[in-house]
Amino acid sequence: MQTLITAKSNEKIKAAVQLRDSAKARREQGMFFLEGARLCADASGSVEVVRLFYTSKAAEKYCDEVTLLKERAAESYEVSEEIAAKLSDTFSPQGIFCVCKTLDKTHYIDKIYSNAKIVALENIQDPANLGAIARTAEALGIGGAVLCGCCDVYNPKAQRAAMGSLLRLPIITVEDMGLAMKEFEGRGYVTLSSTPSESAEDITVTPLGEKTVCVIGNEGNGVTEKTAMSCMHRVRVPMKGRAESLNASMAAAIIMWELMR
Repeated sequence: MQTLITAKSNEKIKAAVQLRDSAKARREQGMFFLEGARLCADASGSVEVVRLFYTSKAAEKYCDEVTLLKERAAESYEVSEEIAAKLSDTFSPQGIFCVCKTLDKTHYIDKIYSNAKIVALENIQDPANLGAIARTAEALGIGGAVLCGCCDVYNPKAQRAAMGSLLRLPIITVEDMGLAMKEFEGRGYVTLSSTPSESAEDITVTPLGEKTVCVIGNEGNGVTEKTAMSCMHRVRVPMKGRAESLNASMAAAIIMWELMR
């Protein structure tokens, strides 16, 4: 008989909420929290599912997803609607939640450097932007992502926006983006730094090499000057009208499209 959790004081529920809300807890415990039928089911093909929580309504509505997750999860628990409300941080909860182990992505280092087109993200702080960029990168065939100073890739909002792409896309984290760009250049890459400045080269006419990496910067401040100085070209997305800049994820999407075109 399936264990039913109804108490908010349950230690497993409290631990899941902590992982949902705290990047520190995720780093220290090597686990993260996911919510949603499709996202949890897709993620189970990429990561180890430690615990599954689901409501009886979810088991009926999302029978295939819950069945799959119960097969793959080390532990499964049915929870009351009240507990589901405590676990959820969405407006329309589906009643399916997972605690998963984080991935060791250090083995992606050589794969990142061997791919032809790479996106680099510096100081991206909005989880929704990070997730959207990863999802677009995977869709367009970008070979991987290099992150420096960005928000936690396991943030639930980032994971929802990415719809699994942050788990599948080769990703490495570096401490100094400028040094990383010099490393890429030494490996034969054309290195680009994005900026809204009118003095930059138009990305649509910039000569791109077979191997190219472009840095997308912080939502408010853009790419740091140190990193920009380390790149071979400064590029911009041509714009008309009075808008001074684009949302980071939108700018990244256009630039990645140009890299792959």
